[in-house]
Amino acid sequence: MATEQSYYVPEQSKWPIIATVGLGTMLYGLASIMVESSAGASTTTAWVVFSVGSLIMVYMLFGWFGNVIKESREGLYSAQMDRSFRWGMSWFIFSEIMFFAAFFGVLFYVRMWALPWLGGEGDRGSSNMLWEGFEATWPLLNNPNSEAFPPPEGVISAWGLPLVNTILLVTSSFTLTVAHHALKHDERKKAKIWLAGTILLAVVFLFFQAEEYVEAYTELSLTLSSGIYGSTFFMLTGFHGAHVLLGTIMLITMLIRLQKGHFTGDNHFAFEASSWYWHFVDVVWLGLFIFVYII
Repeated sequence: MATEQSYYVPEQSKWPIIATVGLGTMLYGLASIMVESSAGASTTTAWVVFSVGSLIMVYMLFGWFGNVIKESREGLYSAQMDRSFRWGMSWFIFSEIMFFAAFFGVLFYVRMWALPWLGGEGDRGSSNMLWEGFEATWPLLNNPNSEAFPPPEGVISAWGLPLVNTILLVTSSFTLTVAHHALKHDERKKAKIWLAGTILLAVVFLFFQAEEYVEAYTELSLTLSSGIYGSTFFMLTGFHGAHVLLGTIMLITMLIRLQKGHFTGDNHFAFEASSWYWHFVDVVWLGLFIFVYII
């Protein structure tokens, strides 16, 4: 068992390099999809690149976290290592907060400044000369350059699937909290049941998110090429959906580990870190529901 005096130093690892390659490939493919989609070009190659990057990331996650679980089960980690993990997860979630803050910032900038300027308002209202007669409204269903960026025929109502998904995610935070408290008291069966319920809610959320995208594409002509509204809508909801998928995989992993007898009432940081991440995802969705769907 590791102690404060024998701080565990991991062996040299290939996983950080593999993670860098995978993440870089995946993001390059994703950026190419957005650019080529907006330009009306074929996105087949971009999707292949994105898929390759995603597979590399899956391989890295299984390998790296498998090593961490093995080391933890062998008793190599000390209380100091536990604090290191907590700080690492805290900074990771902070970086995710800044990630979404950037996209919410874009939405705020467009709605509060860029659109009013194009509509002739504010100290840069002369921008209206670019497209005379343009009316600044949000959601933007009348793009200033509608030939290049055909506007959508409508927007997703907040009181349909988005409201259902909000209820699902808020409920999932509750069920996960119950599971966490059960684990703290070594009530493993109860923890498994409530965690399984959380995973079910997450899967239903992802299903409804997919249904919403199908409706947007087929019935409303709302795509990434639909101007700034379509771009911000899919950037925010799409990245959030990706985070929900990642959080769901984390929760499934925690359920598998519970089934294998891992964790105790006072030693379950992996479960706790997954809970932190899931609650973060829930809070981001509440922001999306308010600022993207309602206001």
